[in-house]
Parts: sequence; structure tokens; C-alpha cells
Amino acid sequence: MREVDRVLLNTDAVAEVRRHTAQFAAERGRRPRVFVLTFGCQQNVADSEKLSGMACEMGYEVVTAPENAELILVNTCAIREHAEKRALSIVGQYKHLKEQNKGLIIGVCGCMVVQEHRREQLKKSYPYVDFVLGTSVLHRLPEILAKKLAQKRRIFGSEEENAIAEGVPICRESNYRAWVSIMYGCNNFCSYCIVPYVRGRERSRAPADVIAEVKELVAKGYKDITLLGQNVNSYGKGEAHGMDFADLLERLDAIEGDFILRFMTSHPKDATRKLVDVMAGGKHIAHHFHLPLQSGSDAILKQMNRHYDRAAYLDILDYMREKMPDLAVTSDIIVGFPGETDADFEDTLAMLQRARFDMIYSFIYSPRKGTPAAEMADQIPKEVSAKRFERLLALQEALSLAANEPLLHKTLRVLCDGASKTDTGMLSGRTEQNKIVFWPDDGTEAGAWVWVEIDRVAPFALYGNKVK
Repeated sequence: MREVDRVLLNTDAVAEVRRHTAQFAAERGRRPRVFVLTFGCQQNVADSEKLSGMACEMGYEVVTAPENAELILVNTCAIREHAEKRALSIVGQYKHLKEQNKGLIIGVCGCMVVQEHRREQLKKSYPYVDFVLGTSVLHRLPEILAKKLAQKRRIFGSEEENAIAEGVPICRESNYRAWVSIMYGCNNFCSYCIVPYVRGRERSRAPADVIAEVKELVAKGYKDITLLGQNVNSYGKGEAHGMDFADLLERLDAIEGDFILRFMTSHPKDATRKLVDVMAGGKHIAHHFHLPLQSGSDAILKQMNRHYDRAAYLDILDYMREKMPDLAVTSDIIVGFPGETDADFEDTLAMLQRARFDMIYSFIYSPRKGTPAAEMADQIPKEVSAKRFERLLALQEALSLAANEPLLHKTLRVLCDGASKTDTGMLSGRTEQNKIVFWPDDGTEAGAWVWVEIDRVAPFALYGNKVK
């Protein structure tokens, strides 16, 4: 059994940067400002909240526009090539801001910069970028900033480490929904995925640290708490504390308060009956399970290095629904993986019919440099993948509608998220099963629980009216 190294924030570096920000405030009559831009998954959002928290601790004020900032932090994603190119494009647009403000500091953080070729690209082609900061060393932001402010040089080291930082201040985007990282990294090495190469090996936080963070959030009134990890249900494997994910979830469920516990993302090979039993017996655990399938073909699953087959997936899925009849299940599907035949794709469609997911997140396969799948023969032509993708979406739309139809005329408890971003005059929120609900704007504030009677269902949303 191993003990994961715990590291704490460098308070000396925080104090050093504070001296610079205090001097700036004395000269300008305001604090320096930081703008944080996030690409990617919920883990990246959680990381950005820590970047913002550390910046505030060092004397910065968070702003929502890069042109108003003295410090810009771009937190990148590497899951797909498109995400990297988009991040690089945005960083390129900051060149003119640096020309206007020579004191502007620009840092590029996150998954993308762990890759050596991207670090070198930023160093050579983006001379206005001052430093890079990889995923496992985000807690070193105060040290990097202190060094940059003192020495005025660019910093492009690859100081990756597999420790876990505790005590990092967090500036949360919401006062009722929260992300709590419980583990980092991944040991699965799915053949299409870059994550193990940019996030490192699996390492879990100590149970006491996770429990203390969740307790604090509940005490502050947070109502929707999501536990995060690249493979969240392998939490604790090989760790000295001996607690697995089901054990941790049970301990968190015992906390008193009015809140919902969620978690993501899970790997089917680590989704145990013990975990399902804890969910079914819990009082705070949401009856929603995101369980990525990726393909319905056993041959493709083997090529993907997923370590399960259709039968194993359906076995745990059927057990979940037996124990929790109201369970909502969502999944991920990749279309056009190298070597995928028409028969393989038909197996995926058949699996969707059998599994009857409430919703899927679907993607056309995109090669990632450095992964085994990128070098595989039989890459699927884009036009073939596109046609398959259309068929997949059409089928899932019908299945999602069918999954929502039993909710018509039901009254559901919903956590309000405030005004709808797409429907003027409507509020939106989510149910325990993570279903999106819209109802007429009645002044309900974000973060409040409401009851909504559903009078119309669509494939990916529910509509109704608030009831007392």
C-alpha cells in the first residue's frame, strides 16, 4: 500500500506576490485584476476555481473580461485536437492586449501544456506568453508568479509531480453547486485517450480531507455537490487508507443537511454492486449514474482497451435499475473508432436500444497525438463517421423522449439555476436525476428548491409550472 504525498500552498510565495499587488493598489487606487478562461471538463472547472482562489489570496480581483486584467490564466483541455486549437487561437488574440499593457502577465495552464510539443509551441510561437503550468502543479501558481515578478523572465519548465495539494483556496463560481475533486489521474490507458499522459497516474485524496471539504460546503448551504475524478469509482485503489469509493460515498451520505451528492466520471469495470447498494440505500445520493459505454461492439471495446464487454456492462446496468427503478443513466459513445465496421456500428445502435439511456454524450472519433489509436490502421473516413453519427443522434433522440414521457404530469423537485440562457421569460433547473426543467419566470432565485408539475416533455428537457 502506498501513501500519497500531500503538499500545502507555499505561503512565502503568496506573501511575496501580495507585496507586489499591494504596491500596485497603492499606486493605482485599485487591486490588480485576474481573468481566468476555462476549457474542458468539470475537473478543469474545479481547477480554475482553485486558480481564481489562489489569485484572490495573492491580492487579485477576479474580472470577466481579459482586457480589464493584469493577469490572464488560460486553463486548457487536451481531450480533443479541436479543444487545443481553440485554446491556442484564443491565446493568440491576447497578443494585442500585451502590446497595449506591457505589465500584463499571461499564463497557460492545464492539460494541453503537459504535452512537450505544445509547451515548445507556446515558447517559440507565442512570445507574449509568460509561463505554463501543468495539471499536477497548479498549486505552484504563487511560486511561478513570485519568480516572474522578481526575475521578469519566461518560465516553461515541466515540473510535473504526483502529489496532492491541500489547503488551496477556492473561489467557487456558484454558492449552491460545488465541485469536489476526490482523486486525480488515470491508470486505464484507453487507446484513444490522452488523459493518463496529461493528468498522470491515479492518486486519491485522504478521506478525512474530502469529508471535511464536503461538511464545510453543506454548512455553507451548498445543495448540489459533485465528486470528481477521471475514474471516480476507482478511488482509494492501492492507497494506505484502505477506503474505496463506496465507503467514502457512504461516509459523505451520513452528513446531515439538505443536499444532493453526485459523482463523475465512472468506468464500467469499477462500477461495483457494493457501490450500487450504497446509492440505493442513501438519503443524499442522486439516482443518476453516468456510465460511459463508448461502443456497443465487443471487438471495438477490446481495441479501445476498455476491459469490459457488452455482457459485463449490461449486468451492472440491470442491477442498478433493479435496485433503483427511478435511476437515470447517461453515457458516452464514440462513433468512427479505427476499424469500426458497419456491423460494429449496428451493435452500438442495438446496445442503445437495449440500454435505453436517458441521454448520451456522443463524439466522432478524433485522433490524439501520442495515443495508440492515432497510429491504428483502418481510420474511418469522415463522411462515413458523419453518416453514422447522424443515425446515432436520431435514435437517441427518440430514446430520450421515451425516457422522459413517464414524467409527464409528475411533480418533481428541482434546484433552480436562475434565468434560462436560451428561453426568455423562463427559469431553468435540474432534478435529482439531472434532468433539465424549464418553467415560467416567477422570481425564484438561483439555488432555491422548487416543485414543478411537468406538462410537456421533450427529448432533452422537461417543461412545466411551479406548484406550492
